[in-house]
Amino acid sequence: MSEKIRIIIADDSAIIRGILEKVFKADGNFEIVDLVSNGRKAVDAAREKEPDLVISDIDMPELDGVEATKLIRGQLEIPVAIFSENEARRDDASRAGALLFEKKPALSSLKMETLKPFAEHVRKSFMTVKGHKPQPHKADPTFNTFKIVVLGASTGGPSAVQTVLNGLGKFPLPILYAQHIDVGADGKMAEWFNESCPEINFQLAKDGQEALPGNVYMAPAEKHLVIDYINPMGNAVMKLSDDPPERFLRPAVNKLFRSAASHYKNACLAVLMTGMGQDGAEGCKAVIENSGHTIVEDKSTCTVFGMPAAAIKLGAANEIIPRDKIAARLLELVK
Repeated sequence: MSEKIRIIIADDSAIIRGILEKVFKADGNFEIVDLVSNGRKAVDAAREKEPDLVISDIDMPELDGVEATKLIRGQLEIPVAIFSENEARRDDASRAGALLFEKKPALSSLKMETLKPFAEHVRKSFMTVKGHKPQPHKADPTFNTFKIVVLGASTGGPSAVQTVLNGLGKFPLPILYAQHIDVGADGKMAEWFNESCPEINFQLAKDGQEALPGNVYMAPAEKHLVIDYINPMGNAVMKLSDDPPERFLRPAVNKLFRSAASHYKNACLAVLMTGMGQDGAEGCKAVIENSGHTIVEDKSTCTVFGMPAAAIKLGAANEIIPRDKIAARLLELVK
């Protein structure tokens, strides 16, 4: 072939990365553009270097190979070949869109001569999809069954959130809300929201409380709000925490978003609005990496375009929408 196949190799074992590097270099049909140690780095490297193909293990820290495959295939449209000893997850890899699954032999059997057939299998599979490439599955949020909305804001947040809540009417999901706020102001803010948003019941979250549809639960001042567990009815049970501030912030939007992403996966819908700093950006990234969906407020309507800008820069914004359009989009997504 005239052009080499540009690949990224992802495996948490430096030994295996080294062996695979030698095997694919020796084959002559491949160019290795990066070697990474986990799924999160594989996604970042694929986004930055735009390879033709990613070869990935499954059992890796931070983000496993199956979840990485969903992102690499769904968002970047790059084929992924799985090379893993975890054969129990073969079907998971296939559903995530993996091009192929090759069982990784024991480390003692990993030699260049025994892996030559694997390199050839990868090449032939890649050339097949290159020559007759089906449309890859793209993540479409309208096919998600969202079960919770998490909302974060800071400077200018109350008026921004009021605009959104007033556009939602009798909303069918619970909303958990982290707002940077001074001690003593949270109770008055809850009263103001209840007066100005009559169709939604707004309250300060309580430790151990069940989050119910049609309600907004705001983190009290100086308390982190997270999800403790999901009860048998499928509803979040909330936890208030005195854990240390994150980047000097308590409550922290990041902490709420990560918690919701971890528990609800693709059923999590996150909205990040106006505010100074970077809180919420990493949380949005966690939502996306767990196959959830994120909306950030457009610069044109932000009081301070800090937090949304940080999420956009991190590649963690699925949609960027002006304030007055967010409610309509949320209703569209949860139909």
